[in-house]
Amino acid sequence: MRAVVITKHGDPSVLNVVEVDKPKPSSTEILVKVKATSLNRADLMQRMGFYPDPFPGAYDIPGLEFSGTVEACGADVKTWQPGDEVMGIVSGGAYAEYLVVPEMQAMSVPKNVALENAAAIPEVFITAWDALVCQANLQPGGWALVHAGASGVGTAAIQICKAIGAKIIVTCSAKKRDACLALGADLAIDYKTDDFVALCMRATNNAGVNAVLDVIGGEYLNRNVAALALKGTIVQVGLMGGGATSFNLGAMMPKRARLITTVLRPRPLEEKIAVTQRFISEMLPFFEIGKMRPVIDCRYDLAQIAEAHLYMESNANTGKIVIDVC
Repeated sequence: MRAVVITKHGDPSVLNVVEVDKPKPSSTEILVKVKATSLNRADLMQRMGFYPDPFPGAYDIPGLEFSGTVEACGADVKTWQPGDEVMGIVSGGAYAEYLVVPEMQAMSVPKNVALENAAAIPEVFITAWDALVCQANLQPGGWALVHAGASGVGTAAIQICKAIGAKIIVTCSAKKRDACLALGADLAIDYKTDDFVALCMRATNNAGVNAVLDVIGGEYLNRNVAALALKGTIVQVGLMGGGATSFNLGAMMPKRARLITTVLRPRPLEEKIAVTQRFISEMLPFFEIGKMRPVIDCRYDLAQIAEAHLYMESNANTGKIVIDVC
C-alpha cells in the first residue's frame, strides 16, 4: 500500500509516498481502506522529530484521523461489517491507504456528511468537545474563550458551543473574523490589535469567561487568568506560543480557578474508547441534524503531502486541510 513514511526529520521535503506492507487487524480490530485524512499541528511536530507516535507501529506514518470503508474485521469484531463507512482518531498511521483501529474506536460517518469530508471531524471535534465540555464543564448559557478560532479546533469549538447553547468568544487574525462570526462566534477578536481580556470582560459584563480553550500558551496564560470568571477553567491543549512563561499563580487563587493541561494522542486505549463512545452519544446527533459540520479549507492528494504541510505552516487556512488518500 502507499503511505507517507518519515525516515528522517526535517522540513516538508522529507515527506515522500512509498510502498509499505499492508497492516493486518487483530481479533478486535478492523482494517479500514482510508478515503481521506486531515492535517493537524501534531503531524508537523512529528515530521520535525518533536512529537513521536506514542504507540509506534512498523513504520513511522503520521496522521491522527481518518475516514474510510471497513475492508475486513477481526474474528471478535461485533460492531462493524465490510463496507461500513467509518471515521475515527488514531495515534498515527492515517497518511496511508490502509490502517487498523480497535472496533470501539471507530465511529459511523454521519448520513449527511460525505465520506471524503468526514476525515475533518474526529480529531478537532473530539479535542474541542473534550476540553470545553468534559473537562471545563461548560454549560448552556456559559461563556467560552477559544484562541485560534479559525483553526480546525477553533471552528469545531464554535459549533460545539452553539450546539449546546453556550456563548463563545474567539481570537483570530483580522482576515478570518468574518468566517468565525459566520460559524456562530458571538465575538471575534483580532489578536494582533485588540486586548482580548478587556473585550471578554466587556462582553460578559465583567463576570469573565467560564472556560478557556488555549492552543497558544506562553504569555497568553496570565491573560487567560485575567479573563476568567470565578471558578473558571483553562484547558491547555497546545503550545504554539511556547511552553515556558512567568506565571502569577496568585491571580488564580482568588478566582478558585483551574488550569488543566491535556492531550488526546497519548491516552491509553481504554480512555480513547471511552471518549469516542461518549462523543458518539452526545455530539454525533448534531451532525445528523445539520447543527454541526466539518469545516474544510482545502484539499490535497496524498502525493502533495509536502505542499499541504507548507500550507499549514503558513497559517493561511480556516478550518481543516484534507488529504485525499484513495
